[in-house]
Order: sequence, then structure tokens, then C-alpha cells
Amino acid sequence: MRSVRSGTAVAVCALGVATAIFVPTALDDQGGGAGSRLGEGQAHPRSVGTTAAAPEKCVRPEASLRPSSASGPAIERIKNREVEGRKLGKLIAGVDQNSYRWGYRDPATGDLTGFDIDLVRAIAKDIFGDPDAVIYRAIPTSQRVNALQQGKVDIVVRTMTINCARLKDVAFSTAYFKAGQQVLVPKGSSVTGYNTSLRGKKVCTAQGSTAEAELDQEKGGAKDLGAIKVAPVPNQLDCLVRLQLGQVDAVITDNALAAGQAAQDPSVKLVGKPFTEEFYGVAMNKDDKDLVRRVNKVLEEYRSGGSGSPWMRAYRKWLAEDLGRTEENPAAPAPAYRD
Repeated sequence: MRSVRSGTAVAVCALGVATAIFVPTALDDQGGGAGSRLGEGQAHPRSVGTTAAAPEKCVRPEASLRPSSASGPAIERIKNREVEGRKLGKLIAGVDQNSYRWGYRDPATGDLTGFDIDLVRAIAKDIFGDPDAVIYRAIPTSQRVNALQQGKVDIVVRTMTINCARLKDVAFSTAYFKAGQQVLVPKGSSVTGYNTSLRGKKVCTAQGSTAEAELDQEKGGAKDLGAIKVAPVPNQLDCLVRLQLGQVDAVITDNALAAGQAAQDPSVKLVGKPFTEEFYGVAMNKDDKDLVRRVNKVLEEYRSGGSGSPWMRAYRKWLAEDLGRTEENPAAPAPAYRD
């Protein structure tokens, strides 16, 4: 495992530099799973922008639609999608390919793998009966919402936090993981957490991320702490590269992602405690209510079974080594429903 990590760290640094220099203007198609290939298939364009207003009082954003196995318009569209007159028979999923443990390229095989990828495969298996019936499209953090609104993907499974602001633009499943924002710094740094020890320090975040929103707040944000917020980057990994190169002093990101980065690079560490509580969800187009319900049905089954559940097996496989013992994260978040 150590040799894979060290090799991955080198590859990550090189890939991250390339990403930091080149900001994509369009989504890259990434093949994955049996039979998929680059550029294969198109998701059906649907509503762009906010087709419906977010709830007037957004008190519990992680509350989603009740699960159902019914096949409505969205499921039928996905099942019957045609390319050049032939049924595609695959789910198009927006994912990450740079987040170690969550969604990344296995250096030994080149395949996409990780905690989020396992969940995508479970959704594809429920819809098509085949976990490999997926076309993966690697998308930067800043393009997750646009990819759904423009119909370029059916779902986004990419450590995406459910919050009230995003509910104006996309729909979410119930929560499948709980995380929090934390500070990543080089070992030996004087920064102790998300506090005034960041005064005068250059801080990096990903564009469109929860961390960027936290730093932009008037109270408790970068201005209040005296931190210097640098221009946000397209992907979380770009921040790690900037940290490695000494261009920034700290990174603010989800602790779940940062733990994977620290596992890749022993020269960095997490400091302080998480200063937010947030939940990851599968994001979908706001019009695709039957797909939301179907994904929630998959998640109900994914969580069930206690220590033997698919969720717990995935946690032990991908995350337990970096995030701590399973006793500290005993189960997926309990689902919350709003109708």
C-alpha cells in the first residue's frame, strides 16, 4: 500500500499542476466500466437555470423526496437514450478523477475507483441490472451544477455538499456521508486551525465549493480572520499542488477529501477541528423527481444491513484507514424526507 501511495502522490502532483494551468471550458468525457469509452453518448438537455424556487424556509436541506422504485420520465429517458439510432443503455455520471479514495484513477489499472464510484455502480445496477452500465464524465468542482442543468450528465456523485443555495439550482438525494470543513497545511506550519492563526496567510479553495462560501462570509470569513484568499481553482487537487509548491500557506476543504490528500502526501496535515457540519448527496436535475426517488431507494438499500451493509463495506475499503476507526463513523447519515 505504501508504494501505491507514494506513486500516486507523484502522479497527483503532476496531474494537479496541469489542471491548475489549464482551466477547461467544456467537460471532459471519461470512459469507465465495462464497454464504456470516451465521448460515448449524450445526456438529454433539460431545464437550464432554476426551474423552481428553493423552499422559502430551508431549514433542513438534506431532507429529500421519499424513495420509490417507479420508473418515471427521467428513468425512461435514461433507459431509452439513443445514440446513432441505437439504445445506449448506460447511466451518465459526473465524477471526480483526482480525489484519492473518493473518485480517482487507480495507478495500477487506470480505472476510476473509490467510495463515490462504488455508489455510482450501485445506482447503475439498480437501473440497468449492470454495475458497469456507466459512462463517467470527469468534471471540475466549478462545473458540477452546470453539467446537470445543461443535461451533460444524469447524476453527479462527487463529494458534493447539500446546502440551501445549491437547492435553488439542482435536486439532491438523501445524504450518504457527513463531513466538515477543515484546514490542511504543511507540517511545521504555525496555523492551528480555522482561526486567527491564518492572519496574513494565503488560503486556497476550489471555485464553487463550500469552503469558498465560508471564506466569503463577512463574519468568520477571510476578512474577519485576516487571511488572504487567493483566486479559487477549478478542482480541490489544484489547491494541494499550490500548497506543495509553496504558492499558498493553507487549504480549506472538506476533511474527508483532505484526509485522502494527507494520506497521499506525508508532508501535509489537517489541523484544528472541522468548523462546519455538512452532508454529501447525489445531485440531479431539478426536473428529474422520479430519478431522485429512485436514487433514494438505492441509498435505502445501500445503507441497510448494519456492519455488513454495502455502505459500511465501502467505508472500510476506502475511507477507514484515513478517517479513523469505523466506531467513529458507525454508519451513513440517517435519511431525512420532506414528502
